[in-house]
Order: sequence, then structure tokens, then C-alpha cells
Amino acid sequence: MPFEFILFIAMVGVFAACAFAIKLPVSLSMLAASLTGLLLSGNGLGIRHLVEGTFGYVDTILVIATAMVFMRAVQESGALDALNVVIIKRFRTMPAVLLPLLMLVAMFPGMITGSSSASVLTAGAVVAPVLIILGLPVESAGAFIAMAGILGMIAPPVNIPAMIIGGGIDMPFVGFELPLLLLTMPLAIVFSLTLGLKHIKKVSWEELAPRLDLETYKRFGPRLFAPILVVAILMVLGKTVPQYFGMGLPLVFIIGAALACFAGKRFNPLKAAKSAVADALPVLGILAGVGMFIQVMTLTGVRGFIVVSALSVPPALLYAAIAITIPMFGAVSSFGASSVLGVPFLLALLGKNQIITAAALSLIASLGDFMPPTALSAIFAAQIVGVQKYSRVLKRLIIPSFVIIAWSLAFIIYSKQIAALY
Repeated sequence: MPFEFILFIAMVGVFAACAFAIKLPVSLSMLAASLTGLLLSGNGLGIRHLVEGTFGYVDTILVIATAMVFMRAVQESGALDALNVVIIKRFRTMPAVLLPLLMLVAMFPGMITGSSSASVLTAGAVVAPVLIILGLPVESAGAFIAMAGILGMIAPPVNIPAMIIGGGIDMPFVGFELPLLLLTMPLAIVFSLTLGLKHIKKVSWEELAPRLDLETYKRFGPRLFAPILVVAILMVLGKTVPQYFGMGLPLVFIIGAALACFAGKRFNPLKAAKSAVADALPVLGILAGVGMFIQVMTLTGVRGFIVVSALSVPPALLYAAIAITIPMFGAVSSFGASSVLGVPFLLALLGKNQIITAAALSLIASLGDFMPPTALSAIFAAQIVGVQKYSRVLKRLIIPSFVIIAWSLAFIIYSKQIAALY
């Protein structure tokens, strides 16, 4: 039995024991697994490698931290509530249009921050009461915002699992926007309609209005959306004319957060920023742990062993392994699944288009947020809609999860043909 395999089993075993049995945070569990790999391989504590690994995702950490500050500023200014008002008032009589738009609103925080929890706990909490008023059962409303959470997490411009997978093979996060849109937006439309259309009922504006924050929109009007518009424009300009506007996402988000301070309701910027960073710390810690874990796997030869082993697997079994192991490992952390399994699988699929393949693997990894016992997206969604047992929400997500896996595998299998279309 190769020593690298023993080392890999030891690292994953320590990680699983710390995360499940001892209930340590995922970040500390990854640190313990990394230390195990260093000690068993004869590299001692290897502080240098741990530090290097921690800074492996420093750019992603900066993006997430500043994105969370921007998202909190937008939320505090009242823009999310106002967006809800505009959409519902305009499209309340057209459910086939209203439901996909509400899905997009619920996805928005995840698209900006790369966190499904951010989507569920912010915009999801705004959208869920409206869905229930419109006639959706609480379980379906919970499934709606839980699905919005993971689709928002994968949709551009920020996709942390794809960043992790790409970072594992030194592939920059460039050119992912269109593949990620093709992966997520059709699913968002389909799932919003299948989860909600059959339940939706006609509701008068008088019945809806008391549940919405009309005063903020009446007071500030369209200027509430100025920070979101400015951030979107700067992102586009940063891609199209980077020589003039290539300032980087962190600075773009900080500019947007500063504008939000003057666009709507008054709030304490320092307090909002501290709260946003505190909410982001668990995710930032996971990224630091992922960096250490990958660094140690590379140092000890474990990463190369996994890649070689994956390359020797027949294609049919490889796709089956992707469909089963990545979501199951994601029960601990979808980010951990992206690093431990996503990177080797991407290397095993070098014959495919790498950008589309990495994007599809990230979508499969996002299903970890539905996997018990953690199932963060489903648990938070159940809490928001008032469902005691989150398993009732998960039942509504079983078939959509299989659809996501099949959709992602189709993108991987036909990645070259899809890439040739654009």
C-alpha cells in the first residue's frame, strides 16, 4: 500500500474526526489534518508551509471580506427591501415572471459574497414571507430560498469553490462568467417555477403592501440602487478595459459600500463593517485551512498520488465518483470538497475544457450545503420559514439535487462543444 495513500487516509480521518466527533470548526479541523500530514511525513511542524498555505487564498479572502461589507451596507441602506417592493409591485400579476425574479433577488447576496448562508440569511429572509403570502407552503418556500442560496453561491461574479479548484492548478479566475451563468440561470428559472408556480395564488396589493417596506422606497427612490449599479458597472469595465478600470474586486466593493452610506437609510458604517467581517470569519477561516491542507498535500506527494489514481479510473466510474463523493464530502464543507476532491478530479479531466469543467465541479460541490448533518443552507432556510425539522425542507430538494448533478455532468462531458459555442 503506497505511503501517500496511508497519509491521505490519516489526514482525511483526522479531519473527519475533528469535524464530526469533536465538533471543531472546519478551519481548525483542516489545521489538525495538515499538522497530521506534516508529522507523519517527517516534516515536523512545518510552520513555514502552514503559513504559505494560509496565504494561498489571500486574494479570495479579501474579495469575500469586502463583499460581505458591501452586502451588509446595501442591506442596511434598505436597497434589498426596496428591490423586493419594485419587483412585487410590477410583476405580482405575472407569477411566471415574478418567481424567477424573486429567485434572482434571493441569489444576489450569494453572487456578491460567494456564500450560500449570506443569501439565505439576508435576501432569503426578505423573500420568504412574500413567498408564503403568495401561497407557497412553508416547506416549498424554505426549499426555494435554500436553492437560491447555492445557486447564488455558484453564479458570477464571485464563486469560491471555483476559485479554490482553479487555485489548486494555478488557473486564474478568468473567463468563468459565461459558463457560470449558463450553469446557474436556467436552473434558477426552472427550480423557481417547479417549486412555486403550482402553489401561487392571486394576492391583492392591499394584502401584500403591509408586509413590505414601502416607506424606504418612497423616501429615497431609485437612488437606493446606485451602489449596486456602480459596482456592476465597475466590474464590467474592469473586464473590458482593465488598463483603466482594473482596480480589483475588493476596491470595487469598498467603493460600493461607501456609496451605500449615502444612498438610503442612515446606519453606522463601522458597526456594519465589523458585523459583516464577523459573519465572514468562519468562511475566511475555512479558506485559510483549505490553503494549508492543499499545501501539505502537495508537499507530501498526496496530491500527486490522488491525481494519478484518478487518471487510472475508467471515465464512467470517474463521473460516478464525482457525482457521489464531492457532495458527500461537502457535508463537512463545500469548500473542503472543492479542494480535497475538486482539484484532483479537474486534473483527471485535463482533456476537457478546464474552465467549464471547474465551473461544473463547483456546482456539484455546492450541494454539500444540502448534505446532513451540517446542511447549512437547508437548516437556515428552515429556520427562516419556521419549519422545526429541516428534513421537511430537504425532501423538496432531493429531485432538484439530482437534476443539478446531471446538469453539471452534462457540462463536463460536453465541455468542448459548449466552449465552441461562445
